[in-house]
Amino acid sequence: MSDKSTRHGAIRELVAERAIASQEELRRLLLERGWDVTQSTLSRDLRELRLARIPDAQGRARYAFPDSGTEDATPALERLLPQLLVHVDAVQTLAVARTVPSGAQPVAAALDGVGWADILGTIAGDDTVLIICRSVPARERVVKRLEPLLRPAHG
Repeated sequence: MSDKSTRHGAIRELVAERAIASQEELRRLLLERGWDVTQSTLSRDLRELRLARIPDAQGRARYAFPDSGTEDATPALERLLPQLLVHVDAVQTLAVARTVPSGAQPVAAALDGVGWADILGTIAGDDTVLIICRSVPARERVVKRLEPLLRPAHG
């Protein structure tokens, strides 16, 4: 386990000190530090560290920590979603959240992490998150909470 925690520390350092756009780039940087990891091990590490690819100011994706470690995930959600969330629509017990390109994974991870009782789970693509809610009233509450966090329109 100490090897794993040391490797996790190396990943944290690398992500903190530079913009890393892909798992392959991160794998090469780890190799330079003496960590020869497989893609599946690196994927598992990224999941365990709750790292997500989020777009930077220029729209290029890079790995970052979506404000993990906060005691209350709601403030993190309130900072992340206005950067990524474009539109929310709903039908029955489902809500569909549209994001900027590459924004769905961090939005889904943030929603899963916040632990709202109304949400059973999420499924993310590249720019779309399917939010499965417990009931129609639960979905209405989720949409009502998400709408104020939409990305401001550019115009």
